[in-house]
Amino acid sequence: MKGKFDALVSQDQPVLVDFYADWCGPCQMMAPVLKEVAQEMGDRLKVIKIDVDKNQPIAQRFGVRSIPMLILFKSGEIQWKKAGAITKRELTQLLSQV
Repeated sequence: MKGKFDALVSQDQPVLVDFYADWCGPCQMMAPVLKEVAQEMGDRLKVIKIDVDKNQPIAQRFGVRSIPMLILFKSGEIQWKKAGAITKRELTQLLSQV
């Protein structure tokens, strides 16, 4: 998974990674927000979900201690991190800065 993950986040296209768990209530609240944002952004943004229970090494590598945790990558570099559930408006504003 690590090699595939690194290849995904190293693209020129921004990649928003949602670190989540199925049992996490706030994570479930974020799912429709992320889906809407992904649809609206189209080819300008890729959204991927990483289940922290199934991918602990990747979560540990990026210091994910609370979920949901959103991390935006561009060309392999972290642009920003945001822990906790946020509104669509907040997410759109964060993304517009990149």
